[in-house]
Amino acid sequence: MELFRLIAGVVIFIITFYFIITEKYPKSIVSMIGAGLMVITKVLSEHEALSIIGHNLEILFLLMGMMMIVEIMSETGIFQWVAIKIAQLVRGNPVKILVFISIITALFSAVLDNVTTILLVVPVTIFLAKRLEVDPKPFVLLQIFSSNIGGTATMIGDPPNLIIASLSGLDFNDFIINLGPIIVINMAVLLGSAVWYFKDKLQVSNELKAGIMELSLERTIKDKKLLIQSLAVFLVVIIGFLTNAVSEFGLAIIAILGASLLLFLSKKKPDEIFSKIEWDTLFFFGGLFILVEGLENLGIIAKLSEFLLVLTNKNVHIASPLILIMSTILSPIIGSIPHALSFGKILVGIIGEFHGNTQSLWWALTLGACLGGNMTIVGAAANIVGAAVAKKGGIEITFMEFFKWGLIVVGESTILSLIYLYVRY
Repeated sequence: MELFRLIAGVVIFIITFYFIITEKYPKSIVSMIGAGLMVITKVLSEHEALSIIGHNLEILFLLMGMMMIVEIMSETGIFQWVAIKIAQLVRGNPVKILVFISIITALFSAVLDNVTTILLVVPVTIFLAKRLEVDPKPFVLLQIFSSNIGGTATMIGDPPNLIIASLSGLDFNDFIINLGPIIVINMAVLLGSAVWYFKDKLQVSNELKAGIMELSLERTIKDKKLLIQSLAVFLVVIIGFLTNAVSEFGLAIIAILGASLLLFLSKKKPDEIFSKIEWDTLFFFGGLFILVEGLENLGIIAKLSEFLLVLTNKNVHIASPLILIMSTILSPIIGSIPHALSFGKILVGIIGEFHGNTQSLWWALTLGACLGGNMTIVGAAANIVGAAVAKKGGIEITFMEFFKWGLIVVGESTILSLIYLYVRY
């Protein structure tokens, strides 16, 4: 019976991941079917499956709350206003637009989430590039890279960070303090490289620049009252996140309460906002939690943990760069979220065996999982969404085209992250 459970669990996990990676079917359906099969084959009991969902409700409700807040905010037109305002402040200079909108994308991704940021900002960027009669592709690619880099800086910016926070016990401020500096360095190098490469390729006439200056900012703001309400609630929520270590209120409670307050103030119909929640992502998370718990029940994660201990000789300074490099390679292949969850479970089992600053192991996992996602077009959700939005705008980004640029960006970020981990920890 034990052998059957072991074989069944491994086969279900591999087949499920194959369909998640290839995206032949919606990932939420695939992960839920895989989770259900784990229970049917007795790899874990129904009670254990429901318990692991219950244990991770904070992640699910935090995501849900932030999705609702961002959805309401997006209706105000504030994101489009910011993009056009930046373009006008730099007087239509394409290289400066490329740089400053990338910075804004990184900042938005840090406090919202990178998928939502890409959905809101990329269409405006394509519009601006077309008005300037330059190739929109560099703008879209740089925004995708910036969103993944910026999202790495905070606990809520990128889904892998939520998982790592849940497993490690690290709080909102821990992420900002430990990851903020390396993310700023990464963005500086990325933008410096972009300016060096594109400064002679993105030259436009003064007439085209003047066309950007003529765009009406007033028309982008659709509801000033809702904008004020949204910004006020969003600010309160962010303050709640920053002070949660003192207040001891969970991030999920803060996010859901903020979303509920904004729904009340805006007088939006709840079903209208609820229908736009990314349920696909939430159900994907739920199924994934059960799948990985099934592997843990079979003892596979424990065996992998023991192997990592032997391989690194319990030395933090060997383990940190190894985890970073492994995560950078695996994340673009299997996806940043599945990798963060499965490898995070491995770390939970062994982190007490290491000597020295063991926090560096979590930061190595975070940097590898989030920044490694920039390597391929399927490495992170923001990449897939960004490519899809670009295609709707008539811009085709192929797998190899993305990989060519992604390899350079990930190469830079990996070298910088290795140096940072060595110097700081």
